[in-house]
Amino acid sequence: MFELGKRNLLKVLRASPYGLYLDAGDGTGILLPNNEVPQDANIGDRLRVFVYLDSEDQEIATLQHPLAQVGEFARLKVKEVNDIGAFLDWGLAKDLFLPYAEQRQPVRPGLWVNVYLYVDNSGRIAATTKTDRYLEQNPTDLNVGDLVELMPWRMTDLGMLCIVDHRYEGLIHRQDLTQHLKLGYRTPGYIKQVRADGRIGLMLQAPGYGRVDGLAYQILEDLRENRGFVALNDKSAPDAINERYGCSKKAFKMAIGQLLKKEKIDQDDKGLHLVE
Repeated sequence: MFELGKRNLLKVLRASPYGLYLDAGDGTGILLPNNEVPQDANIGDRLRVFVYLDSEDQEIATLQHPLAQVGEFARLKVKEVNDIGAFLDWGLAKDLFLPYAEQRQPVRPGLWVNVYLYVDNSGRIAATTKTDRYLEQNPTDLNVGDLVELMPWRMTDLGMLCIVDHRYEGLIHRQDLTQHLKLGYRTPGYIKQVRADGRIGLMLQAPGYGRVDGLAYQILEDLRENRGFVALNDKSAPDAINERYGCSKKAFKMAIGQLLKKEKIDQDDKGLHLVE
């Protein structure tokens, strides 16, 4: 089965005058329109696509990667406000709906807002600025020194509040802000402290050399920028790996091993595929 509002790896079922139909897992097909179909796509291939609803509320696939998917936090720009709510730019042709009832305070065009993406009771993808209820409070899976993905959220008197791995909220104290951070832009970081009350301290510098963790994040960013696919794997030539990432094959294999273990990527004979 596919997941609405997320990236899915779906099998090509058949071709039509309108594009390719992908296996939805329930006997139906999801259309990937002609203008998105890769030239080398064939029946039986698996494509990494994002599934959302078109203007007629029908599921449709795209190879484009929006700025966020369901279950994630993001900082997005308001494009339009009308009688039913606001609409946000999330990188797709159809804007993301922010209902009035999900606005902590009224928004206006041009404003940047912190939101969480979810599927509403009618089955539509929507956003909310009432984000606190989606933050987890018990970070038992985090340990000091862990590599995490940070999204700078807002500046406070103590430092920068960040979303951690789209699950928790943590703080980089002012003395640990060793570089400029832009709100809403994802960046690697590390766990500095997990307090008994669940509060998380963060830092930007890796403990020790941190080479493999940094390379793992570099590979993730490369996948995000290249439609979720890179034509390298653990069988690739050392020269090809070094040319792309400036590292040894050993370091590359350790980094992708880390990402495979965390289920952020998968690997086949063609290369690496983004899973998140």
